[in-house]
Amino acid sequence: MSLLVRNARVLDPVSGDYSEGDLRCEDGRVVEAGPGLSAPDARVLDVAGAVVVPGLVDAHVHVTAATADLAALTRFAPSYVAAHSARTMGQMLDRGFTTVRDASGADHGLADAQAEGLIRGPRLLFCGKGLSQTGGHGDVRGPGANALEDHRCCAGLGRVADGVDAVRAAARDELRKGAHHIKIMAGGGVSSPTDRIDSTQYSVDELRAIVQETEAANRYAAAHAYTARAINRALEAGVRSIEHGNLLDDSSVELFLAHDAFLVPTLVTYWALKEEGRDFGLPEGSWRKVDDVLTAGLEGLERAARGGVKLAYGSDLLGGMHRHQSHEFRLRREVQDAIDVIRAATVNAAELLGLTGEIGTLEPGAHADLLVLDGDPLEDIGVLADPRRLRRVVQAGVPV
Repeated sequence: MSLLVRNARVLDPVSGDYSEGDLRCEDGRVVEAGPGLSAPDARVLDVAGAVVVPGLVDAHVHVTAATADLAALTRFAPSYVAAHSARTMGQMLDRGFTTVRDASGADHGLADAQAEGLIRGPRLLFCGKGLSQTGGHGDVRGPGANALEDHRCCAGLGRVADGVDAVRAAARDELRKGAHHIKIMAGGGVSSPTDRIDSTQYSVDELRAIVQETEAANRYAAAHAYTARAINRALEAGVRSIEHGNLLDDSSVELFLAHDAFLVPTLVTYWALKEEGRDFGLPEGSWRKVDDVLTAGLEGLERAARGGVKLAYGSDLLGGMHRHQSHEFRLRREVQDAIDVIRAATVNAAELLGLTGEIGTLEPGAHADLLVLDGDPLEDIGVLADPRRLRRVVQAGVPV
């Protein structure tokens, strides 16, 4: 299919500048950009001077999280969870997210279904099940549970593996199933029932073993971590991205820079969990842990941004709270310039995912993913935070 986008005001996220002209797209890619382009057989989309930006990238989602009660999720039928996932992914696309990185839960089946057009949704990069130690952030058993029921085909975000040999085998198994990256639970979490936010998880030898397996497969590891202690251990072990990172400190910033690693803050999920998490299944004990990370999120983001850490956009929402995905733009704008927030959701996220030049840009050769906006996001970031201000969403050269 050919598409000619005429009379656009195109934002380059790298420079932060606008250029006026046209975009010619063929077979899902941008092939030419500039004024006065022609394509006789193309579908023409005249945007009459509107702002056009690259399709957005959310680098931390859970498309299978049909509920905030992650223990209950493991008892849902996989077919039921897949139906929820399809709806969630379609709504993400409607919000302008044309690519997402799933941070545990999604698998090759959902990615293949989206790629084949069986479901509408963003291009999906997945890790399968996140790796957790016993009693870690991916272990959803309550303190009264005994035997681990680890049915790999069932819904759920995590799998438990203990010891260097076991974590190597688990990482290899997820990579065998096509994982784009491996998720490590390297510290305590809000939604897990038996750990503390301030705990570190996995030994250094286990962390390094997982990273070694990802590097051997030319993939990378992402680590869930809140505290500076957990963050620093994971960075020293060689992970490529830290998810959340609310309680980082100056030593963490130095390690991010030394290891050329990324931070993926997810401020909106704590805001949403505090406001309505219990309405969507978050257990009371988990809800009480939200305050431990909620107030520190903006401060951590500001510290990282000021220190020059590479930042990518993430939302991390669960259940009915997925609808708040775009509110992350407003939250980050409290401490960052608008262009830096946009870079996190375009070129920075593309670099993290290993897709520089493929997504997050409208340079020739990139996927023809773009948004036509009702307003200028550099003047008002709310243009991106309000889906009603998206005039058009185009994915792979097709208006969707």
